[in-house]
Order: sequence, then C-alpha cells, then structure tokens
Amino acid sequence: MSAITTPRELHGKRLYGYSLGDLGLSIPNMFTGTFIFQYYVYTVNLNALMVSIGVTAQFILGAITAIIFGVMIDNKKPGKLGKRRPFLLIGLPLWFITTILIWFPPLCPQDNSSYLPTAIFFWVVILTRTIFRSLLFNVYSSMLPEQSQTLKNREKVASIRSAFSIIASVFALLLPLIVQSMLTDPTSVKWWEPSGKLILFYIPLIGIIFIIFGSVCVIIIFFSVDESFHKNNGSLEKTKITDAFKNMRIPIKDKNFVKLMLAGFFIGISGKTVGLLVFPFQTYLMGFQSSEFFIYIFISIFGKFIWFFAWKKIMKRSHIVNSYAICILLAVVAAVMDVLFLISDLSYVIKLILYIVSWSTVLGSMYAYPLFSIPIMASLVHEAAENDKSSNVDESMAKISGSYYGLESFVRSMGPAMASLFVGSILSGPNEESALAITIIFVSISFFYLIAFIVIKRITLSKNSYYTNKQITEKERIII
Repeated sequence: MSAITTPRELHGKRLYGYSLGDLGLSIPNMFTGTFIFQYYVYTVNLNALMVSIGVTAQFILGAITAIIFGVMIDNKKPGKLGKRRPFLLIGLPLWFITTILIWFPPLCPQDNSSYLPTAIFFWVVILTRTIFRSLLFNVYSSMLPEQSQTLKNREKVASIRSAFSIIASVFALLLPLIVQSMLTDPTSVKWWEPSGKLILFYIPLIGIIFIIFGSVCVIIIFFSVDESFHKNNGSLEKTKITDAFKNMRIPIKDKNFVKLMLAGFFIGISGKTVGLLVFPFQTYLMGFQSSEFFIYIFISIFGKFIWFFAWKKIMKRSHIVNSYAICILLAVVAAVMDVLFLISDLSYVIKLILYIVSWSTVLGSMYAYPLFSIPIMASLVHEAAENDKSSNVDESMAKISGSYYGLESFVRSMGPAMASLFVGSILSGPNEESALAITIIFVSISFFYLIAFIVIKRITLSKNSYYTNKQITEKERIII
C-alpha cells in the first residue's frame, strides 16, 4: 500500500530551524569556495593550476562520497535519534577542524610557486574537508522529502532556504571585501607584501568566525528535525548494502530526474565560474580600489533580493518548470552582455553600468534557482515513492531519498569540478591578471546556461502530484 496519512509539513520553529542549513552550512562553504582560489594563488603564491587540481579533486571526491553517503544513510536502520540526523553529529567535528586548517598553509617561497609542501597540505586538507562536508549536505538535503510532503510547503521551505542562501552569499563576501577595501594595493597581495600580510591575518580570522556560526547552525538543525515518525514504521528494517545500491537504478531510470540533474551540471559549471571570477573581475578587469569593492555588495544585495521577490511572484502565475526555464534564460542574456567588455576604448562609466546590470542579473537568477529546484527535486522523490507499490510512502522514501540526493550531489559536484579546471587552466601563468581572459571566461557561462535552459524545458511533473499539493485555477490546468 502506497498511501500515507496526513502529509507532514514544516512550520514555525522547525521550519526556520531546518532552513537555517542554507545559512549556516552555506556561509563557510561559500566563503571558502569563493576566496580559496584568490587566497592560495594571489597571496600564498601557489600556482593556479595546482590550486585548480586540488579544487577539482575536491569536487570529484565530493561527488563520489555523496553517492556512498546516500546509500549509507538509506541503509541505516532508525535508532533513538532517528535515521538521518545522527549523521549531522558525525560529520560536524572534522568539517569544523579542516575548515579552520585550510587557512593556515605553509607559505610558498617567493621564487617557487610550485612549492610541493604547500600543494600537498592544500590537497590533503581540502579533500578531508570535502568528505565530511559532503556527508552534512547529503543528510541535510535528503531529509526534505520526509519532513515536507506537500508542494505548497516545499515551496515555502524553498523560499526561506533561498532567502537564507542569499543572506549567506552577502555575508560570505562582505567581510572579505571589507578587507580588500583596506588594502593599499589590491593587485599586490603576495604574503611578503604589506597588503598580503593583512590578508594573512584577517582572512583566517573571518574563516574561523564563519565555521563557528555554521557549526551552531548544524546543531540547531539536529534539534529542529523530527524523525519520530519512523517509530510508526515497524516494518522499516535495515536494507542490505547490495539492495541499497540497486535502489540507485530508480533515480537513474527517472527521466525527469536525469533532466534536472543534467541541467544542474551545466548550472554548476556556470555558478562556480562566477564565484571564481568575483575577485579577479573586480581587481584586474574593473580596476577597483578601496571603497569601489563595495559596489559588488550593492549588486549582491539588491540584485539577488529584487529578483528573488520577482520570481516568487512569477511562480504564483506560472508553472514552476516554466518559471525555472525563464529564470535560466535571463542569465544567458545577462552573461552575453559582457562581450562588450572586449571593446578596448570602453569608458569607465559604461563599464561600470555594464558590470552592475550583467552581474546583478546573473547573480539574481543564480540565487533564485533553489526556489524551483528544491520543490521539483522533492516532488520527484515523492512521486517515485508513491509509485512503489510494495511499501508505503514513508518506507519507500526512507529507502530511496539518499540515493536521489546522493546522485544529485554527485552531478552537482561534477559541474564545479569542470569549472575549476576550466578557469584554473586559463588563468594560470601570465593570464592570472588578464582582463581579456577574465572577460572571455565570464561570457562563456552563457553557453552552459543555454544548455541548462533547453533541458529544463523538457521536464514534466506529474499532474496529479501538482494538483493535489497546490491550488490552481482551471485556466492553469489548461496551460499545463
């Protein structure tokens, strides 16, 4: 029997406590993901390609461990603390330690940017950190289909999580940009230079503050999630490892899931590329000095939140898949606009306007994606569980949710891995400070977004699931 009783939903303190993951988990990871390339290449003096190798390996390892952890979590028999949430406490300590250690590497000599001790330290720490970060994210993500079981509530969760994600992105870059504005020469920040010494002091301090906050949020998530419903499933036993891996066939055969993941792969390439270009774009293409770095904060806050509220309104009037596709298409147009930076005699005012318009639109679209992808993903898992006639929905989701989100994390990690190699290989050596190279890389993301747009347009959600979870008009039914 596949039916369940009253669908579970997240409300009140539990809603915000769970959603806090997109603030607490995201701040240290966004800060590290965005600034680590800048820190190791331009300050620690490690070769850009060696940094990219570590970052790429991180994403590949994260992709592999995501699948392993997905199977492991699905395979666990519920205990006193629940089924998934105990893994939050398992992954937290080493995530905390390695996120601090990564900011304290041995410094490369002035005449040797390929200094092996620094490279090995970076690779070991970032890979160890990745394993436990992957565990935390897989647990956090795979909880949603079980905790929130109506599309309306999932959209509410996605809205709050997206807002927290935007806030996280603002603070993750606000403090580093304050440090950048304090530098006497932002283009000369090697560790032996005055500006570099400031970075060596303040950036690790910021990293420590962020990881302490993130760890507190993980603990709050642990206490906000209620997995007591597993007690009502007396037949829910530990699954054999071989059977758990066989369950991976379910998401692989789910055509809509495959389309969503394929789009996520190309979106991941574009998103990571944007993150890697934040500081080089401002420093070497725009030539920002002191307070000019705060222009990005203006763009980040207003661009992201204006589009966030705009897409929320659009979602109410349009099918969620169509809204998602339009959101991606807007990013395509905005990224293409930056081809104008290739004009050599472009005035500073025009460059500034172009920068504000293109980046605010790309960032606004990029941070609106969770509004669509989170409820779509949870709905696909729920639909798959409902199609399993051998057990009820709760039992089915307990067996496959980790598999779905493990594969989702795998594909999502491979996109940034490709982006890291792509950006690192181009910005190595003489191209580290090349405005031309930076421009070409940014414009190239339009191609990846375009592929994602084409794939998203081909996703079709179950009409029955859509109708039963969200009130829509007869006119909307015809459109669908």
